[in-house]
Amino acid sequence: MLTAGVCILAVILDRLFGEPNRWHPVVGFGAAASWLEKRMNHSNRRVIRGAVAACILMVPVVFVSWLVTISLPTPVLVLIEVIVLWLMLSLRGLAEHGLVVADALDSKDLMASREAVGRIVSRNPAELTETGVATAATESMLENGADAVFASLFWFAVAGLPGVLLHRMANTLDAMWGYRNERFLYFGRFAARLDDVMNWIPARLTATTYALLGDTRLALQCWREQGAAWESPNAGPVMAAGAGALNISLGGPAPYAEGLRERPLLGKGPLANAQSIRASIQLVRRGVWFWLAGLVLLALAGAGA
Repeated sequence: MLTAGVCILAVILDRLFGEPNRWHPVVGFGAAASWLEKRMNHSNRRVIRGAVAACILMVPVVFVSWLVTISLPTPVLVLIEVIVLWLMLSLRGLAEHGLVVADALDSKDLMASREAVGRIVSRNPAELTETGVATAATESMLENGADAVFASLFWFAVAGLPGVLLHRMANTLDAMWGYRNERFLYFGRFAARLDDVMNWIPARLTATTYALLGDTRLALQCWREQGAAWESPNAGPVMAAGAGALNISLGGPAPYAEGLRERPLLGKGPLANAQSIRASIQLVRRGVWFWLAGLVLLALAGAGA
């Protein structure tokens, strides 16, 4: 029941306050990762160097969080857990970024929508059409709902502070080092694989959640037939199920810095638009409350057993 209570309070804090504008620990971790990468990503044995760098960054944090978990009295520990989980969640921030894009599209301001979507995706926004902007934003809402919201709740419920912190650090390193280019292809491999492993179960739970809260039959069909074709083993099931749940089409060609990238189609139905961005945000929000209700029911069942 304490775990469910911590999750509920953290979600409420995120809803009320969002992410802090200053002194966010993930920003500090990212700065440390950038500093270390510049000093270690050179010469040969880059895979080993990348793994060592990731361990240097993550192991002390996980160890300290484990010590905190076993040594502090319960009231103090619960307070720390609520604050840390709140800081690891990005539900309100995710929604705010997506709504800025949707509002710009509704206003027919393509330049503003491109600028807004460029803050949340890595593709080349200058070459995106209105449909391309809406597709990118909708995909981001669905995928980051899994990475930055549901996975955090999952790992806290499974492994407490050490689990949620390890996941968020691995996810951050993958976002920073997980590119398949000359600089990061080898150095970022350990971080990318760790992120894939840690997100495997949460991604499939997220895809199941999207299916249950939308067009279930189509979502499961799209997940089964389209998910495995996606480049990422975790983003594919999540976005295929999410697109099917919302009865929209995602994927397809997208412009990146290196050129046009052909991607598989996901979902079935009309192309993405401003409304699909809002619908994806609502799907993630409903999914969070669905998970919280499930945690409470599991806690009550455990208490009555």
